[in-house]
Amino acid sequence: MKGLKLHKIELEKSFDPRSFEDRIYTQWQEQGAFKPQEGSGTPYVVVIPPPNVTGVLHLGHGLNISLQDILIRFHRMRGVPVVWVPGTDHAGIATQNVVEKQLKAQGQSRHDLGRDAFIQKTWHVKEAHHELISRQIARMGASVDWSRERFTMDAGLSQAVREVFVSLYERKLLYKGNYLVNWCTSCGTALSDDEVEHEELPGKLYHIRYPQETYGDTPQGWVEIATTRPETMLGDTAVAVHPEDPRYQALIGKSLVLPLTDRRIPVVADTYVDRAFGTGAVKITPAHDPNDWELAKRHDLPAISILTPDGRLNDQVPQRYRGLRVKAAREAVLVDLKAGGFWEKETAITHRVGHCYRCHTVIEPFLSEQWFVRMQPLAEKALAAWQRGELIFYPRKWENTYRHWLENIRDWCISRQLWWGHRIPAWYCLSCGNTIVSRQDPSVCPSCGGETLKQDPDVLDTWFSSWLWPFSTLGWPGAVQDETAQTNDFHRFYPTTALVTAYDIIFFWVSRMIMAGLEFTGTVPFRDIYIHGLLRDKQGRKMSKSLGNGLDPLELVDQFGADALKFTLAFLCAHGQDLLVDKESFKLGSKFANKLWNASRYILMNLEHRTFVEDPRLNPVDQWIYARLNQAVKTMTEAFLSYRFNDAAATAYDYFWNDFCDWYVEATKLSLRTGDDAEKDRATTVLLEVLAESLRLLHPLLPFITEAIYEHVPHTHGLLITAPYPVYDEARNVPEIEQNIALLQELVRLVRTLRSECTIAPEKKIPVLIRLSSLSAPGVFLTENRELMQLLAGIGDLTIEQSEPSLTRPSGSIGLVGSGFEAFVYIAEAVDLDVLKRTLTKAIEKDRTFIAGLQTKLANEHFLKNAPPDLVKGEQLKLADALQRTEKLAAYMRDLFRGTDHDVCAAVASR
Repeated sequence: MKGLKLHKIELEKSFDPRSFEDRIYTQWQEQGAFKPQEGSGTPYVVVIPPPNVTGVLHLGHGLNISLQDILIRFHRMRGVPVVWVPGTDHAGIATQNVVEKQLKAQGQSRHDLGRDAFIQKTWHVKEAHHELISRQIARMGASVDWSRERFTMDAGLSQAVREVFVSLYERKLLYKGNYLVNWCTSCGTALSDDEVEHEELPGKLYHIRYPQETYGDTPQGWVEIATTRPETMLGDTAVAVHPEDPRYQALIGKSLVLPLTDRRIPVVADTYVDRAFGTGAVKITPAHDPNDWELAKRHDLPAISILTPDGRLNDQVPQRYRGLRVKAAREAVLVDLKAGGFWEKETAITHRVGHCYRCHTVIEPFLSEQWFVRMQPLAEKALAAWQRGELIFYPRKWENTYRHWLENIRDWCISRQLWWGHRIPAWYCLSCGNTIVSRQDPSVCPSCGGETLKQDPDVLDTWFSSWLWPFSTLGWPGAVQDETAQTNDFHRFYPTTALVTAYDIIFFWVSRMIMAGLEFTGTVPFRDIYIHGLLRDKQGRKMSKSLGNGLDPLELVDQFGADALKFTLAFLCAHGQDLLVDKESFKLGSKFANKLWNASRYILMNLEHRTFVEDPRLNPVDQWIYARLNQAVKTMTEAFLSYRFNDAAATAYDYFWNDFCDWYVEATKLSLRTGDDAEKDRATTVLLEVLAESLRLLHPLLPFITEAIYEHVPHTHGLLITAPYPVYDEARNVPEIEQNIALLQELVRLVRTLRSECTIAPEKKIPVLIRLSSLSAPGVFLTENRELMQLLAGIGDLTIEQSEPSLTRPSGSIGLVGSGFEAFVYIAEAVDLDVLKRTLTKAIEKDRTFIAGLQTKLANEHFLKNAPPDLVKGEQLKLADALQRTEKLAAYMRDLFRGTDHDVCAAVASR
């Protein structure tokens, strides 16, 4: 590089990410930058949480993908092999719903098509959506290895699903039976507990009289019960009371008449009943309430299901209610209860109601035959792995959620009454009734030799394939079965390194993946679990279609660029907090990218006639910027390793905008404008080298723009995406120089602030006198760098002298006090004093009014008591700032107009 002649490089005047993002992404792909590079060290491996294949990606996906991409790019630049596996989830219920809605619009149902044709049509829908999702992921700049893309129903993953199902069956961890499940009457399928979303809704509590079969057991002749769902009384098989409740001692073991039916039901005693709640008597409907189901098993009570799978009342109820949907049945039952004298009263309440997580239909407890996984043995292993320190949650608070769920786990219902998904590999022999669970499709019954076999019509829960995602995507179980394949992905890259996900699926996915990894591979599937917050609007509401407050990540990319999306989300992503955003939020990332573009453009367009110098000498300002860069490297590296994305982004912003642009680039203008050719070459070389290293520092957060600029920096080679990340170097730290620069910055800031407050034009140079308390090293530094101070602060004549603090102040000047110095700015030579006096007086009076208003508000007890703490604190900070500003302006008045404005100054001082 020695002696390289440099030439002017023109970046586009206006920053337009659309002009280079697609080109650069294609370049990365074509040059294999997303594939794992050869390198030493432990591979860094992440599997993407697979988005559902049914729709477009929302901003939550944008956040999750952006954070993973930052980590992947950071570790790739550290020189270790990096693998980021993309993929999509078949999303059984959601995808089937999409296709069924399409058929409904055409006047058809899935049953009109038949199973095979319906599945084929669903595959076509999957392919169309998959293509769209892949484009979205690419548009956001995700550096995933597309050659390793997987789908939860591809051949390899389907093999893994069957292997796990059969293994669980062989290990006695899988069973089938009639149990009460969560049932969605719209989707027509069972749901696991974790797929039910509860919300508080207004409702009514209906009080009903159950007559005694034998009059006289209670004074009034009946037992009063209360229920929110009176239609379910048609499936009651008992009334329960507490065994020690004196009100019902005479009734225990006797019968009550079930209203609106010809049935008699017993009164049973059970400690489950809370005698202090309501009347102390509880109706028991085993087929439609999970607690009643458990009580019924203890008392050997029958379970009468009164619902059909599509949510209508069946033939177990009196004729007049059959075929009615739940809501209509409830209304009919209430009418008949009132007419028969069984109705007591109703009261308004608020209660939690479960809804299907996909279609939001109210969930019905429903008695049906389903497949279940015994979760307790798996949960014990997952809990023990965490206790051994094999898993680390970021932030740590989510460990409590993880532990609580595992300690209170229930068996997992894994069968779904759908057609789209992994069909359950179980067959039933119609000759002998034997159940066959097999890795291959059987042709004969191993028990009786019969050939009439029928496969279970149900499919597996979507999460049954998702919980295998970390190892099934890397080739399990084929990789394990082929012991010679030591170079395959499973042996090279499993276990993975980190999982990045939102906190709303810790139960659905995270815990189950850990259980599956331990059970089938003998190790946890990842070490680090980073749980990020959810995206909310500025009012704190969760983004949703119904509220109309959602943001399309692709629209944001189109408007601001992919880097602005990524940087803004990282900047706002603090540990343990949700992100409050609106469209305006992304101007932060856009403005920062624009600053990076403009600063780089300035540097590159001023290379004409310059020569690149080998090992250039570093002056104090150069050493200072390398020290600041070094500290940014350390802070950002530590932040990335601990998943503190906001700290990394804030550090990047502060370093580049403040240290590099506002100070260093401005300081180099002294050499570039006044130095000889050798000095200009030296300064240009250092400036280019600092820029190149800064681009490497910023790349994980702003990959497109940094790559677009890096390819124009003269002395760089290859792609930035695979260039080495800067490494912290203790030798770069120069504490004494940093202290000296800090003193210079303090003085420059004071003068700049004064210029702004007195509205002095930038081109106007003002004289300044600096009095130093001593000519120590900082003082010598200021003296030696007087030209730099003059450049940065717009100073004309500059006098520096050693002097003890004095009460004397040069006439026509304003005094500024800093660390070990006094500066006197001869303001009278730069402004019209009469105009300045009026300006300062007006500003002080305006501030006095503002201060008075704030003080009145903060003295109001009602405001202090009812306002949010953040609002009160904000008003207090405003008051402190206003008082400080007013004191400063008053000091300016005293300096310039001694004795002529005593009233104003005194009034301000009295505040």
